[in-house]
Amino acid sequence: MATHLIIDGYNLLACAGQSGRGGNPHFEMARESLLRDLASYRQRKGHAVTVVFDGWQQGLPVEGREHRAGVQVIYSKRGERADQVIQRLARDYGADCAVVSSDHEIVNHARAHGAFVMGAREFAGKLQQSIPAGGTAPYKELDRGEDLLVRRGPEKKGNPRKLPKAQRRRGRQLKRF
Repeated sequence: MATHLIIDGYNLLACAGQSGRGGNPHFEMARESLLRDLASYRQRKGHAVTVVFDGWQQGLPVEGREHRAGVQVIYSKRGERADQVIQRLARDYGADCAVVSSDHEIVNHARAHGAFVMGAREFAGKLQQSIPAGGTAPYKELDRGEDLLVRRGPEKKGNPRKLPKAQRRRGRQLKRF
């Protein structure tokens, strides 16, 4: 089942090292590059993707929506922050969505409504892994042996190589992305 992916656009760009907003031409190019990467990600994974950008200081009096290569782009209206739009979308979609943001207010609100939450750095890493370097898409992730790094105290019982249930469940959810 395809999950609706809601992304805090400027938050994702900020974790990638792009800062500044507005008329900066380098920032505009970074935003366009992000939209291209997300379009190819959407094509490979089949998830519906919505990216929300702030328009609360310089935006239009109404919420702006456009589609670019299958990615829905939302610009919040003047006076409304992108955080509020993302929270509204997370409330509407509930458990059928995944929210990408590192903003604690958004993360807490999305979790309260049953949405799966991924940090912006975590998703940026997945996005960079999935971008084909030589024109061919990666078909299989290599096992890095991360599950062997877990250390438990002597008072714990059970298989010491097995991750806790919550971490295994989160790992299964992350594999979808």
